[in-house]
Amino acid sequence: MNTIRIEKLNTRMIAHRGVSGIERENTAAAFVAAGNRSYFGIETDVHRTFDGKYILIHDDDTQRVTGTKLPVEGGTFEELRALHLPDLDGTPRGDLILPTPEEYFSICKKYEKTSVFELKNRFEREQIREIVEIVKESGWLEHTIFISFSYDNMRNLRSILSDQPAQYLFYGEIDETLIERLTDQRLGLDVRHDRLNERTVSLLREHDIEINCWTVNDPLRGEELVRLGVDYITTNILE
Repeated sequence: MNTIRIEKLNTRMIAHRGVSGIERENTAAAFVAAGNRSYFGIETDVHRTFDGKYILIHDDDTQRVTGTKLPVEGGTFEELRALHLPDLDGTPRGDLILPTPEEYFSICKKYEKTSVFELKNRFEREQIREIVEIVKESGWLEHTIFISFSYDNMRNLRSILSDQPAQYLFYGEIDETLIERLTDQRLGLDVRHDRLNERTVSLLREHDIEINCWTVNDPLRGEELVRLGVDYITTNILE
């Protein structure tokens, strides 16, 4: 198993939940797989546990990735860490567990990869401040891009870090209302790739808005987006 290489020119490639096309998503194995390849960045998702700690997983419960259903934000850190994730083919893997933010940032730092860190659900401002402190203590804040579907998360982040790279996750129509929201908080856009075409890319460029897009796994579409001039492509398997 390996990645699919495309002609990426100046577009920077982001490994979605690590190289999740060949390793179980959001695990140290997937992050290291990205570290050992040419990716610019490694994306992941953070949740807050019931006991106020932080853990990396995409879904709101653990069923899909572990086979055991436990609500992430209703479970304790110890309960979540005790779960083992199988390999992509279902083979048991004793080394696959849900990582902490500290473990993720350590891998990004070791391999000198930009962290693309998704604030998964709505966080309170002080919780975002706690997360920011974790990133600062890792020594990797200057190499981290925060992303979120929650505009409130983005506003709270901006009140804490006025100049931090940040992108608003989005899948709706790219219009003037969205442009106003992005420019108001000085945000880039991390958009579902099928929303991008010559017109929408041109509109975003007119306002100097940085463009990331997800989740692009078809090499022909990837190369089309490169030709459109997007800044980043977030992908499970393309490189």
